[in-house]
Amino acid sequence: MLKDKILNRETGIITYAITPPKKDNTKEKIAEISQRHLERIKNIDIDGLIIYDIQDETDRLKDERPFPFLETIDPAAYGKEYLKELKVEKIIYRCVGKYNSQELKQSITSETQRDKFSVFVGAASRNQEVKLNLSEAYKLKDKFNENFMLGGIVIPERHTKSNDEHMRIVSKAKCGCEFFVSQVIYNIEASKNLLSDYFYYCQDNNIKMVPILFTLTPCGSTKTLEFMKWLGINIPKWLENDLIHSKDILDKSIDLSKSIFEELLDFALDKGIPIGCNIESLSIRKVEIEASIQLVKDIKAIIENKMRKGDFYK
Repeated sequence: MLKDKILNRETGIITYAITPPKKDNTKEKIAEISQRHLERIKNIDIDGLIIYDIQDETDRLKDERPFPFLETIDPAAYGKEYLKELKVEKIIYRCVGKYNSQELKQSITSETQRDKFSVFVGAASRNQEVKLNLSEAYKLKDKFNENFMLGGIVIPERHTKSNDEHMRIVSKAKCGCEFFVSQVIYNIEASKNLLSDYFYYCQDNNIKMVPILFTLTPCGSTKTLEFMKWLGINIPKWLENDLIHSKDILDKSIDLSKSIFEELLDFALDKGIPIGCNIESLSIRKVEIEASIQLVKDIKAIIENKMRKGDFYK
């Protein structure tokens, strides 16, 4: 179903995203964490499960990281060995700079990735030392496994500075990316500006638009807010003030996230731009994780409401 929705460029694709357990955990601890993942995810109606491959981004910003970086176990292995009970397509992130050509080739051709959905992620900064760059990764994918569904990342906030993020989408699509997943969004203007430029460029150049999944996450504490800002998530000052001074920062962030996505969905539907939603929790706190699960259900209800009203387009 996910493959068909991507190929048909449908609006309304919903995914949930998780980060695998830390590599230094015991097998017992990993099994315990995976069981919690299974219990939380098995009862939500999603099109795909994104499993992140994380990289150290300390060279991207000068500020000290609010949470320590700890390497996680391989996302594809985690999906196959621990989450096989989940009958949902798994989308494996790959920070391609971590791998040499042989390692990435093995990942591309491995039976571990039988579902064949992946998102290639480039370097966190220009200064980051990499073993492989994105263009080389794309060539390897075409050479060794041209049939799997490849995705790319999009950062709306970057469009505010460079005004060329829509061209990155077009360029990556030419290299085989058939869908995109955004960084967490809290700035509606940045996202709408990006979609607008993408829409009109594609219209002027007779290019078919591909689905873009906008990522939402609850924010349940000032520490989570600090981490979000460190990651480069653009949070307008008024919104940050509202979160910090709200009686319940978690509830406020959820309301804001739903409002942002609904406005973005209305904007996209009006132009026939295929967008969807990816939900995650940046925090390991139970209350924020549970809030992210509820957010999936809320976003799905928003989309279904648009469908019932006849506002839903492919």
